[in-house]
Amino acid sequence: MIYVDTSILVALCTTEPKSEVVDKWHESSSAKMISSTWAFTEFSSALSLKVRTNQITEKQSREAWKKFDTLCQNDIELMPVEGKAYYSAGILVVDSKSNLRAGDALHLAVAKQFKSRSLATLDKILGKNAARVKIKAVLL
Repeated sequence: MIYVDTSILVALCTTEPKSEVVDKWHESSSAKMISSTWAFTEFSSALSLKVRTNQITEKQSREAWKKFDTLCQNDIELMPVEGKAYYSAGILVVDSKSNLRAGDALHLAVAKQFKSRSLATLDKILGKNAARVKIKAVLL
C-alpha cells in the first residue's frame, strides 16, 4: 500500500512540470493507493490558489476537480483522519529541524496510522521526513 500526497494528486489533475512523470508512475503502479480526507481540503485549496494566481481558469479548475473525483472513485481511497493523527502530526511538526508544514505532517501521520509502507510525493522535505518515521519515500 502506498500513501499518495496531495502534490501527486495535483500533478495528476492539472498541468504541472512533473505531471508527465507522475502520470507514467501512476499508470505503471500496481500498488493499492490511499490518501487521507485531508487531501480533499488541500486539493481544493491548491485549485483555488491556481485560479487566484491565474495559473488556471475556473473551467480548468472544474475539469481538474472532475479528474480528482474520478481518481478518488476508482484509484485512490481517501481514508479518514483519526483524532490521534492530529496529535502525531503536532509531534512531528514541533521539531523545527523537520521543516515540516502542518498539512504535510498530517499526511505523514495518517500514512503511519494506516501502516503505509511507502509515500509518494513531489515534496523533498516530506520525503526526507517519511524516512524518519520508517516509511519509504517515493520522490517523483
